[in-house]
Amino acid sequence: MIEEVFRKEYGRVFAGLVRYFGDFQIAEDALQDAFVTALDVWPQKGVPEKPAAWITTVARNGATSKLRHETLARQKHEELREEEAVIDLDGDDVPDERLRLVFTCCHPALGEEARVALTLQTTCGVPTPAIARLFLVPEPTIAQRLVRAKKKIRTSGIPFEIPPADRIDERLDGVLAVVYLMFTEGYATTDGEVVVRTELCDEAIRLARVLVHLLPTHAETRGLLALMILHHARREARTDAHGEIVVLEDQDQTAWKRDEIDEGVRLLDEALARGSPGPYQIQAAIAALHTTATKDWKEIAGLYAELEQVAPSPSVAIARAVAEAMAFGPDRGLERLATMPDGPLVRAARADLLRRAGRDARQAYADAIALARNDRERRFLERRLRAG
Repeated sequence: MIEEVFRKEYGRVFAGLVRYFGDFQIAEDALQDAFVTALDVWPQKGVPEKPAAWITTVARNGATSKLRHETLARQKHEELREEEAVIDLDGDDVPDERLRLVFTCCHPALGEEARVALTLQTTCGVPTPAIARLFLVPEPTIAQRLVRAKKKIRTSGIPFEIPPADRIDERLDGVLAVVYLMFTEGYATTDGEVVVRTELCDEAIRLARVLVHLLPTHAETRGLLALMILHHARREARTDAHGEIVVLEDQDQTAWKRDEIDEGVRLLDEALARGSPGPYQIQAAIAALHTTATKDWKEIAGLYAELEQVAPSPSVAIARAVAEAMAFGPDRGLERLATMPDGPLVRAARADLLRRAGRDARQAYADAIALARNDRERRFLERRLRAG
């Protein structure tokens, strides 16, 4: 239960503590102490009715007590409120705390990688070792980066706020990127064997809804919301009864949430009506086409070509190669893959296209398995290899 509360509530509780104390380190230390206390108390007295509220209350009271006995207390004492009552997190009095936290973490004074790492840690509760694996750097490097980012927020006086309208654009691209990263982390978690962390996906969608409410005329924000809803509508079909990966073409479409697909398509249409589609709208259009009964692979390939122009990346290039293979034959995709640097995704795509072409793909699958990024991906490739 403690682990579940940590996964589901870390970001929300942490955001409230940062708002309360105005200091990342105080909030982080207080939250860690509260979870340690829970490990001692809950097994003896039982799990509280509102676990997140209990954690928040213990963290606040513990940190406030500690501050009163330290030098910092003399500077902070007048700012701290004397609240000892249990905090009700079920209300709607602070609906945007985590969004404020995301905007703070995405301040332009911080480097791009520091912004992403800090947001993953503070809003998603992703541990430092997992963030290090995501960035493919040593754990001490990420730890130092996080410490420097938190120190800069404190020493530079970066406010814990959603910036006013005349300054919001300078941070919006970074915020959208982090919200989407939070969503994708929910599906491809960098830590453990969990395939779908629904609470992360739900929180990312909630934050996007708040952004759409704040910026009703911003097309890309609406496009991002559409994209995530369209992907999330297929969540129950993404894994089988044993929690293993089920690829799109093998998914049970009756398990898809058609009401959510309809909402995603409506949001996409509203975004596209404003003209000049950006990368999130293009990806949402691709996701929408994947929910149709008969996929137009030529149109999907064309959209990936457009996406590669506005937001090039190795994953987009691979997806374009696969789409062109589906539209024009496996050899077309294999030709594209042959021009790309070697890597786990390239190897997996090559093996799949060789299989579709009816050619011997055994060595290609073995090569892909050797570079698999996690155990479930390795098991999926092994199943494909055994199936021939």
